[in-house]
Amino acid sequence: MPYHFLEIAVTPSVRDAQAEMGVDPIWLGGAGQRSDRFTDNEVAFIGMRDSFYMASVSETGWPYLQHRGGKTGFLKVIDDRTLAFADFRGNRQYISAGNLAANDRACLFLMDYARRARLKIYIHVDRLALDADEALALAVSDPNYKGRVERMFKLRLEAFDWNCPQHITPRFTEREVEQAVLPLRERLSQLESENSSLRARLKEFEI
Repeated sequence: MPYHFLEIAVTPSVRDAQAEMGVDPIWLGGAGQRSDRFTDNEVAFIGMRDSFYMASVSETGWPYLQHRGGKTGFLKVIDDRTLAFADFRGNRQYISAGNLAANDRACLFLMDYARRARLKIYIHVDRLALDADEALALAVSDPNYKGRVERMFKLRLEAFDWNCPQHITPRFTEREVEQAVLPLRERLSQLESENSSLRARLKEFEI
């Protein structure tokens, strides 16, 4: 079977650009690669994200890129072809919501800067009221997260693709930094305790 992600992404003008750079033979293959079902690898990667970028297109043809963030795992994998997340109130411009009402096609970029990995996902988006699907609302809800939920987005997978790690500058979250330096903090605490003990013992020999 053809690589569906490239079937979508590679239009005639893209093919012309590839030919101009002499790389079009590279992208003629892809047979046998499935990209229309999430595997355990994608499910695990998605579940560890605390943000992603979502691109939509307006009725006038202008693209719009929006950052979405929340607690780790707020983008839920419902099944191997479905994602969902709660839409929290933001700046109330509703550009993505409006774009997706006119054109349900979108693209997600999920980044893992620390490990220099990124996952691209072509999707169709359904905007749903909170009372439209009780089970889905329960799946995406988080009573411990501050924010007013206005609606739900249900995302139907069309195709996905993994990018190479080139040119991704490693960045780390506050939590990742804390975990990385925890052994150093523990060792420092141990050394400070030993130092205090040695100072106390030295005082016993002071004249």
